[in-house]
Amino acid sequence: MPQPFKQPPRELDRDAFVARFADVYEHSPWIAEVVFEAGLTARHDRPSGLHEAMKAVVESAGRDRQLALLRAHPDLAERVAVAGELSRQSTSEQAGAGLDRCTAEEAARFTALNGAYNAKFGFPFIIAVKGKDRHQILSAFETRSAYDAASEFRTNLDEVHKIALFRLREL
Repeated sequence: MPQPFKQPPRELDRDAFVARFADVYEHSPWIAEVVFEAGLTARHDRPSGLHEAMKAVVESAGRDRQLALLRAHPDLAERVAVAGELSRQSTSEQAGAGLDRCTAEEAARFTALNGAYNAKFGFPFIIAVKGKDRHQILSAFETRSAYDAASEFRTNLDEVHKIALFRLREL
């Protein structure tokens, strides 16, 4: 059975809850706010239960809000971390996948893929990088770049949910 959070979320006041869970979904504190306002129960004291509630908020949000969520994610392997634009979690996740150690050729490939993908779809390529290396990520990036917009929108939302669950499990 999954372990509960050290401090149960339902014991937190609104400000503490939002502060703790604001970046589970990248730069999207509105998700934590909606979950808190809906009311917390014992099931929210475990990462899986809180994830279900947060995922439901995203899934019931309109397309514009979902698109804003996707656009809140950084381009992979870009140097935006230097400018402080990545969340602490994204910085750690990308480093864990070796994206901070790309060769010049890999970095150029990521840059080209990021630009083409954003131009085609209007949002960044998103993949839950935990457990993957930069070669696997590049391969997935190249494959998914050929897909249609509706499929990629759905795939990206699914990847965002995976990222959120990984983040919740680490809290």
